[in-house]
Amino acid sequence: MALLLRFVLLCGVADFTRSLSITTPDQMIEKAKGETAYLPCKFTLSPEDQGPLDIEWLLSPADNQKVDQVIILYSGDKIYDDYYQDLKGRVHFTSSDVKSGDASINVTNLRLSDIGTYQCKVKKAPGVGNKKIQLTVLVKPSGIRCYVDGSEEIGNDFKLKCEPKEGSLPLNYEWQKLSNSQKLPTSWLSEMNSPVISVKNASTEYSGTYSCTVTNRVGSDQCQLHLNVVPPSNRAGTIAGAIVGILLALVLIGLIVFCCRKKRREEKYEKEVHHDIREDVPPPKSRTSTARSYIGSNHSSLGSMSPSNMEGYSKTQYNQVPSEDFERTPQSPTLPPAKFKFKTDGITVV
Repeated sequence: MALLLRFVLLCGVADFTRSLSITTPDQMIEKAKGETAYLPCKFTLSPEDQGPLDIEWLLSPADNQKVDQVIILYSGDKIYDDYYQDLKGRVHFTSSDVKSGDASINVTNLRLSDIGTYQCKVKKAPGVGNKKIQLTVLVKPSGIRCYVDGSEEIGNDFKLKCEPKEGSLPLNYEWQKLSNSQKLPTSWLSEMNSPVISVKNASTEYSGTYSCTVTNRVGSDQCQLHLNVVPPSNRAGTIAGAIVGILLALVLIGLIVFCCRKKRREEKYEKEVHHDIREDVPPPKSRTSTARSYIGSNHSSLGSMSPSNMEGYSKTQYNQVPSEDFERTPQSPTLPPAKFKFKTDGITVV
């Protein structure tokens, strides 16, 4: 009898605690960055649940070092959504009347920092219920770049590359040829789902327009490239042109250096000449003009003198020539001394 009573009591307690139930199952949701995530949380009440209704959403960030954060709360018929700064203004109840049994929320403009486990708790005494939702934020492939790595010439080896700027892994690649035969060359088939296609011994039949599509679980993006395989260029002419260009550049550099050095020498010479000329020193007197004027004056004097007094005059006058005004030209030891001859009244004086 006691065992039966205990069983009845346990069943009553179980039924009593199960009066409030959340009908939404635990689940995982994947969304792209920038999109809106809908996190469902629907519940049912029973007549036994008579207490005030409280709804609380918690976030357990992917970083285990961070504690759980309350991101939105309904209590006392009011909504509080400014608990968590990172989600402020981006989290809202989807229903205008949560009492109707819908505690679902929207998280808008998703960021990578929004990744984590979200928990919905509903309490209406004596009933309590909770559910968890795992939210993963992925990045769509974007900024896809297609290009040729190498020289697009007949017989050459090069690569076709497809690189996304961003995108969450795993990424899937698919190459297609959009022109001519609309098919990829047979040798490329093994690489049509890889980011790089290796081209060996290229030929003109490889020319055309190609596309590369990159996809992941939340989106896709595409790029195109135009491949034009051409005959080899005239490398000898290219090399000769490069050599001529280098020689011309060297000649030009040499001329510039020569002109600069010449200009510097001229400037240096002008400075030295200007330094040697002193304005405070008067120019030297002309010795030739002094001597000529002195001799001319003596000649006029001699012309007025008679032969009788010429001898005495010639002995004394030439000894009075100032040394500072007239200097004789040095005579060579082997040459006779210079002699002056004057004629006056028909008489020659030596």
